[in-house]
Amino acid sequence: MKFIVHTDGGARGNPGPAAVGVVIETDSRKRVAEFGKRIGETTNNVAEYTAVIEALKKVESLKSNVKSEICFFLDSNLVVQQLNGTFKVKDGKLRELLIAVRMLEQEVGGEVSYHYIPREENSRADRLVNQALDTPPHVSLL
Repeated sequence: MKFIVHTDGGARGNPGPAAVGVVIETDSRKRVAEFGKRIGETTNNVAEYTAVIEALKKVESLKSNVKSEICFFLDSNLVVQQLNGTFKVKDGKLRELLIAVRMLEQEVGGEVSYHYIPREENSRADRLVNQALDTPPHVSLL
C-alpha cells in the first residue's frame, strides 16, 4: 500500500504557539486521515519535524502488515533536506527529532521518502495548522 502524506508545522512568533497539520491519502487519493493539533510553544522547524512524527504515528496505526511506501510532501525545504541527509542537523533539538523520525521509520517499515513542494501545493495541511492555532486550546480538532 502507498500513502501520500502532506504535513505542515507552524509557530506564530517563532518561537510561539505552534501546531501541526497532517493529511494522509492512499495512492488512489482516498483520504484516510487528516488532523490539526496544537503542540505548545516552539519554533517553526520543531513544528515541521513534529508534524512528520505525528504523521508516522498515524500511518503506523492505519497500515496493515503489508509493506508500505510512504511519500511525504512538506513545504519546508530545510526539513526535507535534513531528512534526506543533504543538510546537516546542527541544532540539538532538531537532531533529537530526527532520531525520533528515524526510529518511527523503522517501526513503520517500508520505504519512506521526503519531497519538497511549494506552500501553494500544501494548502490543506497549512489550513489545518492555522485552524488548530485559531481554535481555543481547550477545544480538540481530532
